[in-house]
Amino acid sequence: MNNFLKRLLIFLAIVAIGLLLYSAFVENIFSPRLSPKDTAKIELNDLNLKVEYNRPSKREREIFGALVPFNKVWRTGANEATTFETNKDLEINGMRLAKGKYTVWTVPMETSWKVMFNTRQYEWGVNEKMEPMWDPNYDAIELETQVKELEDTVEKFTIAFDNTTGKLKLTMAWDKTLIEIPIEALDKKVLN
Repeated sequence: MNNFLKRLLIFLAIVAIGLLLYSAFVENIFSPRLSPKDTAKIELNDLNLKVEYNRPSKREREIFGALVPFNKVWRTGANEATTFETNKDLEINGMRLAKGKYTVWTVPMETSWKVMFNTRQYEWGVNEKMEPMWDPNYDAIELETQVKELEDTVEKFTIAFDNTTGKLKLTMAWDKTLIEIPIEALDKKVLN
């Protein structure tokens, strides 16, 4: 092997080690995310629903009315925008939501929340000024649902599907707050 190739390989090895050390210690790429990604899914007969979101933790902070201000649009989680996907047309709070993929935005208030299903896909939940990237012109539906106060604290923001009573609900819980959004497949409703 000639001297040029040896020097090139040594140089590339030093650059690779430098990038690895930078990534590990400066960018901290090997540490777990503070708000890890998660997915909530449910399959009922031929209905498939999926929510992809990021789960911030309470970490002894005051959440609603402080970290997440009241009466302002929230990206409904952390980092990337939360998405909701359905393979069937749905009825949510008396409104039709066509099958497809949506971003989910919320406005937490003291006794209720507004929930918006938006047709636009956003790569991130906020812009460089930390303002929600939500554009209301793309809202497919907007609804309001009452807040339920929980006895126990939910440490990590959690989105789930609840079908324990036979009535499907999309739930969101964090700290001592819970909201429930009733969901029904339109084709099932037409058959009944």
